[in-house]
Amino acid sequence: MSYNFSRGGFRRGRQLKRNGFSYQQGGFRHGKNRSLDGVGLDINRFIHKAADTPVVESYTPRNSFDGFGLSPQIVRNIASKGYVSPTPIQDQSIPPILESRDLIGLANTGTGKTAAFLLPMIDKVFKNRNERVFIIAPTRELALQIDEELRVFAQNLGIYSSLLIGGASLNRQIQELYRKPQFVIGTPGRIKDLIKRNYLNLSNFGNIILDEVDLMVDIGFIRDVQYFISLLSSTRQSLFFSATISAKVNHILQSFVRNPVTVSVKTGETTDLVDQDVVHILDKNKKVDQLHQLLIQKGFDRVLVFGATKWNVERLTRELVGRGFRAAAIHGNKTQGARLRVVQEFKQGRIQVLLATDIASRGLDIPDVTHVINYELPKTYEHYIHRIGRTGRANKRGVALTFV
Repeated sequence: MSYNFSRGGFRRGRQLKRNGFSYQQGGFRHGKNRSLDGVGLDINRFIHKAADTPVVESYTPRNSFDGFGLSPQIVRNIASKGYVSPTPIQDQSIPPILESRDLIGLANTGTGKTAAFLLPMIDKVFKNRNERVFIIAPTRELALQIDEELRVFAQNLGIYSSLLIGGASLNRQIQELYRKPQFVIGTPGRIKDLIKRNYLNLSNFGNIILDEVDLMVDIGFIRDVQYFISLLSSTRQSLFFSATISAKVNHILQSFVRNPVTVSVKTGETTDLVDQDVVHILDKNKKVDQLHQLLIQKGFDRVLVFGATKWNVERLTRELVGRGFRAAAIHGNKTQGARLRVVQEFKQGRIQVLLATDIASRGLDIPDVTHVINYELPKTYEHYIHRIGRTGRANKRGVALTFV
């Protein structure tokens, strides 16, 4: 079974009936567009045809990786990772960071911004072992991804890191901090805990990075971030990365950076390459059957399904596994180790369907997600945009479907 999109929704084809619900040959049909009672979200905002031809702006970097003045081993590590030339955010950010300037980087996820701040910081630490770098990320998954990239770029340099995230051994993290690692990467909750226990002193770090600050604000970490900033040494290099600058983000910004260089490489909305449509629920008792019929269609190879609560996600996962799907879930009741194993299996294609709550999915960067399905409605349109931004990445088309 296949489907095609047209402006305003699925292509209307011959209507069929199966398992007690109606769908269109060539796609599920949707009803009249209307506001959703009790939610205030307009169905029209879930319907959008992606551009037929992705707009890929050509960019000629001014620099090369071996022309930045980075240490030779770092350049070799960059090459071993398969990087050929700098992305725009890397090309424009690395030189001022190497000059010890504060920097504001505005970029969408997936533009190479992690390497943009890691590479010059690794070089700075390699050349001066007294330097220490502190990186704050909004989610465990993002913090882990930063730590993994750091380990690749810092290979054979004798540089060490500590990852401070919830769901992992607190005692092990305390022992790692005793060894004074050059890089400390963490999420606000665990960072705050270790500060309160007097195991972490932020005044000892001369280099501070806030990554994806807009997400930190969105999920309620603004007060923690302001608290951390109040503990920092006034003599520091500060790097600030965000996709957007809202009023709340700007408030943090003013107290964080001094005379910064601003680099903006946002080239459009993250949803430009995502076909968006709705799936109309004809019978709520057959909702899972409609999901089943979608998942068996050709092309639904790596599907991310969102639910509203961890209990709903877990129940739906058991239902899909019982129907023979390779499915697994990540949510707040899962241990960090279990969440990481599931995400890794999803990346490797051993799992077809990954089910998640909004909080559990924050910071996920998984390549080649073919479809995002909003099995349950998001709380806000901002949550919707974040969800569907997990597909349509790296100039590849994606599909987002919302059950209404």
